[in-house]
Amino acid sequence: MPKKSKSVDIRPYSRLVVDGVKQTPSRAMLRAVGFVDGDFDKPQVGIASTWSNLTPCNMHINELARLAADGAEAAGAKAITFNTITVSDGISMGTPGMRYSLVSREVIADSIETVVGAQGFDGVVAIGGCDKNMPGCMMALARLDRPAVFVYGGTIRPGADQRDIVSVFEAVGGYAMGTVSEQTLKFVERTAIPGPGSCSGMYTANTMASAIEALGMSLPNSSAQDAISGQKRDDCARAGAAVVNLIKRGITPRKILTRRAFENAITVAIALGGSTNAVLHLMAIASSANVKLTLDDFTRVGKRVPVLADLRPSGRYAMSELVAIGGIQPLMKTLLDARLLHGDCLTVTGATLAENLRDVAPYAEGQQIVRPLSAPIKKDSHLVILYGNLAPDGAVAKITGKEGLRFQGKARVFNSEEASLKGILDGKVRAGDVVVIRYEGPKGGPGMREMLSPTGAIMGKGLGNDVALITDGRFSGGSHGFVVGHLSPEAALGGPIALVETGDIITIDAERREITVNLSAAELKRRRKSWVAPKPYARRGALAKYARQVSSASLGAVTDLEQIDHAKKRP
Repeated sequence: MPKKSKSVDIRPYSRLVVDGVKQTPSRAMLRAVGFVDGDFDKPQVGIASTWSNLTPCNMHINELARLAADGAEAAGAKAITFNTITVSDGISMGTPGMRYSLVSREVIADSIETVVGAQGFDGVVAIGGCDKNMPGCMMALARLDRPAVFVYGGTIRPGADQRDIVSVFEAVGGYAMGTVSEQTLKFVERTAIPGPGSCSGMYTANTMASAIEALGMSLPNSSAQDAISGQKRDDCARAGAAVVNLIKRGITPRKILTRRAFENAITVAIALGGSTNAVLHLMAIASSANVKLTLDDFTRVGKRVPVLADLRPSGRYAMSELVAIGGIQPLMKTLLDARLLHGDCLTVTGATLAENLRDVAPYAEGQQIVRPLSAPIKKDSHLVILYGNLAPDGAVAKITGKEGLRFQGKARVFNSEEASLKGILDGKVRAGDVVVIRYEGPKGGPGMREMLSPTGAIMGKGLGNDVALITDGRFSGGSHGFVVGHLSPEAALGGPIALVETGDIITIDAERREITVNLSAAELKRRRKSWVAPKPYARRGALAKYARQVSSASLGAVTDLEQIDHAKKRP
């Protein structure tokens, strides 16, 4: 006779909180928030909501959280909703406040872990809608390893004339150049962002949503739905039910978040022409899942994966237009059929990726958004990992091929984002320059600010094809042009980028995967002797704690790397 399958305890955590005489006080507290007798026998599902009205990305998530809770309760669980923070990159961009952006990823991960761990939830639905709360949610789910589903809040619809937030940043540069009038600038400001949802191109939010779907941690097509749509509402309700199914089957995130799943995520991010932030965030999520993922994995996978989607910022189309032709599922089916995805990876549906994609139809004939494999935009990855005497531990470039594959020019050095933006707008940056923005790394910033304001200004001033930009900071998914970020070691630690002087010749070679400054090892050593470390930006508070704990960008800029104790074990 076949062996009986081992029964799954559907309340492994909540029973510790609510069962027995000694937990009577816990039950008394929970009755005050709506529990009745029967609820104490149900698995508890925490709904982690990132709602706030400080950004359009998250302003609608309160309603989505309610729908997810209803879905979980209809499936037999008791749902409890709690909030975590979010900050807006688009609002804080170009200001000191942007230092808190990447920091918020860690705060979000820590806060979700803290609530779920303290309250004893048996499962989690996490709903994110902006750049950092999505990887923050995923890091928490990986750490907790309790049945969980991630839900994307959805993409915004483009504004007037298909404009979006990047249009606004580039209009600022155009205004400085004199090609955009004050009246036009005001019109762009008033019409570019019409309502709820995440930024409309294949910027970081849509990149990470797609990568998370490819990881198997969200329901099929969750990444490709308009924020205000019936499909997104249904997605949330189904996610609530799905997590109850995972609880009953004992499927937890680390059974889904395998190394092969991360290779799938890298593949989809590349095919979509996604943000460089995917490198940073996928390594951070992998770290939380105890999966070894390195910069070199992006190179290895990228050698065989083409860029197929003609999406903004370097392409023509918005995410809502991809949604209209079927989202990313037909693309994933194409990649699976070409053996570029691992179809045996488990997903939150309880089925494998291949099973989820079995009946997916191809894109309709005539669509121009996603190219066939036979005619890619670029035959290999646009996410290019560079090494060299400027980045011994690695750097990340976004090279679609439209910018060219090699750039050589004279360094124009700035010690902060603010100084670089002023220099660009004041005309100090000229064709042939390599703009160097340093002391913006994880520790030095601190917080690794995004350089959308400088890159937007460069584009707006018409220098996009004539100037390169390198930094130990990072880039918004909306940045495009010849840009290289994440240079490691960073300037604040005395990395080579700290030793560059204006006028030095810098070469960026995407084909050779090198980034170098034309200086001898002896000259770099001489300059290092006279280099003085900068004073910390903050001595107390969140930024100071982050700067003390954060790892290199080449390791995902995480704050909880496992500490290896080399001391002798006690008997």
